[in-house]
Amino acid sequence: MSAVEIEVKFRVEDVAELHERLSALGFSVVTPRTFESNVLYDTPDRSLRAQHSILRIRRYGERWVLTHKCVPENDNPEARHKHRIETETEIADGAALGSVFERLGYEPAFAYEKWRTEYADRTGHCVIDETPIGIFAELEGPEEWIDTRAQELNLDPSALLTKSYGRLFDDWRKETGSTAAHLTFEAVGAGTTA
Repeated sequence: MSAVEIEVKFRVEDVAELHERLSALGFSVVTPRTFESNVLYDTPDRSLRAQHSILRIRRYGERWVLTHKCVPENDNPEARHKHRIETETEIADGAALGSVFERLGYEPAFAYEKWRTEYADRTGHCVIDETPIGIFAELEGPEEWIDTRAQELNLDPSALLTKSYGRLFDDWRKETGSTAAHLTFEAVGAGTTA
């Protein structure tokens, strides 16, 4: 089933403080801190990326999830919130599906990892992602809810990000000069093309 995902990200300096604020705002933990690994598949000429589309296999704890995301036709790249059409489904074996993708001409193009803690209230979600390049949080839900929650969390509107982790990784590599090819703890720690 497809849905429009609406979200913003922001950097987190103090995780304990954010946990406390979310609790005070009525959020409860949906998923405790869980390791997540993701592989994006694309054609050798990166045609999906050129279309602002992704094909992802995610392992989240013991669950495997297949996701396709693309930009809506009327997308405004200058919008305050990121909008993506998202279709996802649970699968039994992500490694086997990855092999099928490769036989169809897709290849693993980008891998990224994080430790994720997921919170929710009655309307939306806030996730805290501990990535190899820093800690980020995402607010996902209706635009008005995102704006209200961002204000309640005392977030400066200029601190809200609409970039994907891939784009944030590209920025980080330019800033640091890292040669890491993937946003994994091993690759970033080594600073190599591992």
